[in-house]
Amino acid sequence: MTALTLSTAAAAGLRADAIVIGVAKGTGSAGPVVAPGAEAVDKAYDGKLAGVLETLGASGAEGEVTKLPAPAGFKAPVVVAVGLGAQPEKDAAYDAEALRKAAGVAARALTGSKKAAFALPLDDAGDVGAVAEGVLLGAYTFDTYKENGKAAKNGKNGKAPLAEAAILGAKPRDRAHKAAVERATAVAEELNRARDLINTPPNDLNPEAFAAVAAAAAKEHGIKVQVLDEKALTKGGYGGILGVGAGSASGPRLVKLSYTSSKAKKHLAFVGKGITYDSGGISLKPAGHNETMKCDMSGAAAVFAAVVAAARLGLEVNVTGWLALAENMPSGSATRPGDVLRMYSGKTVEVLNTDAEGRLVLADALWAASQEKPDAIVDVATLTGAMVLALGNRTFGIMANDESFRTAVYEAAEEVGEPAWPMPLPEHLRKGMDSATADIANMGERMGGGLVAGLFLREFVGEGITWAHLDIAGPAFNEGGPFGYTPKGGTGSGVRTLVRLAELTAAGDLG
Repeated sequence: MTALTLSTAAAAGLRADAIVIGVAKGTGSAGPVVAPGAEAVDKAYDGKLAGVLETLGASGAEGEVTKLPAPAGFKAPVVVAVGLGAQPEKDAAYDAEALRKAAGVAARALTGSKKAAFALPLDDAGDVGAVAEGVLLGAYTFDTYKENGKAAKNGKNGKAPLAEAAILGAKPRDRAHKAAVERATAVAEELNRARDLINTPPNDLNPEAFAAVAAAAAKEHGIKVQVLDEKALTKGGYGGILGVGAGSASGPRLVKLSYTSSKAKKHLAFVGKGITYDSGGISLKPAGHNETMKCDMSGAAAVFAAVVAAARLGLEVNVTGWLALAENMPSGSATRPGDVLRMYSGKTVEVLNTDAEGRLVLADALWAASQEKPDAIVDVATLTGAMVLALGNRTFGIMANDESFRTAVYEAAEEVGEPAWPMPLPEHLRKGMDSATADIANMGERMGGGLVAGLFLREFVGEGITWAHLDIAGPAFNEGGPFGYTPKGGTGSGVRTLVRLAELTAAGDLG
């Protein structure tokens, strides 16, 4: 993990491999504009840095990187100008997400470097935290299964992530600045741990292995953990989780992580879908749809990371995480289309499609979470392809049984830089899940499938409990190239939203 330092040192005298500055798009036909924080660098270019950058083709567009030799007198040999996007209006500060993305882009561009100094605009402690978070998330790599990754870690051939980042203009002795970096470090480290889990191949991460990782982290951070194996799940009547895992040689697990604070006045429950590999079961996925299905446990990874982050931050709120873990495989013992499962709640579900399995494991976990009567439940899941069709690959959908809570979740997501969009739960779609055989079917109308899934989950939330559902099927796994602070592969989508919800609840600002 990249080491972070706060520095008041002058950019010219700092020993580093590069100085990172920000450049924005000028208004109208104006060229690029050098952002605050880079005054010393601009002065060393006799105030002509913007013109030099424009000559090199820089525009200040988001994600743009321009490298140029450092001016005379600088100990760092290179200046890295990173695009911030549109210049803010007069006297307005740069948006925290723009800083986060710029820092992430620069960190990726400096892979293999030992040290870089970040001279980006800093208006307050929030900006310090945004830059710190962007660096830590942008510098992420997953090389566990690559020979060059092992070499890089051993200091041989291969490029290791940026080793150290000094944030210039931040104050090492300022309590708010230090707290912002500590928060960014805790959240980013846990989010990157979630990314590691998502990227781990399913032959190494089955439900039992995932549960072991969670138990080890819980022990490290003082979190109470309970793991229900097949025997305990059978005794408890968790028909949904057992039904999904029935076809696999790797048995399912339900993991409960309980972080408690002696000063807590509220209790949040987070529930995560943890299908460590999803073949579709008997309703087998077609060719070309299986290769990335190791990511179908992204919701559980997000919940796990959020609970550990809450513990590390010492938030004054009780947070319980429920990880519903199973592997969905076809075999002679697998659940068949037409089978009926008796869920933990006592309701029966006719399984019309075994590839609609996420809602089955979540249903059991939601009901288990409801028995503790938390103030709110939020579930996170890579649940439906329909949500990807509706919102694309970078935005997750939010459904809820309470409009004000749905709005609060949406605002929290926007605040931390996770694109999201409120979605409805149309009552007329519920009828499509009526079953002549069971209490409800796990499939309904094809159109609006993401909303149908949300309506199914709502059936398993305890009466009177506020609940929201995050369908992260789009942004959970990035199959394209990296952008901003988002890598190729597992992204950790949902982690920062959950942590922010916990912080707001602890502060009494959420319900």
